[in-house]
Amino acid sequence: MSGFDVGASVRVRLAYPTGHCRTPFYCRGKTGVVERVCGAFRNPETLAYGQDGEPQLTLYRVRFAANDLWADGEPGVAVEIELYEPWLESA
Repeated sequence: MSGFDVGASVRVRLAYPTGHCRTPFYCRGKTGVVERVCGAFRNPETLAYGQDGEPQLTLYRVRFAANDLWADGEPGVAVEIELYEPWLESA
């Protein structure tokens, strides 16, 4: 069972861990809306270091307004980013 439903408002954690990280810098601390629950997959952040990627993590497709991500983002344009659940919190 996933922690967020489609339509939920979520914020990307504002964190900067060392090592491999699949979450883009430009979306950290930003708020978006869950567009899709993609399912559970092995954790790419541990797979990068030769581990088994377990436990699996839920992956979400989150929609952001481009002008919320970048100062010069075009109004009315959306960007969708797939993010794993540990990087998301309720907004």
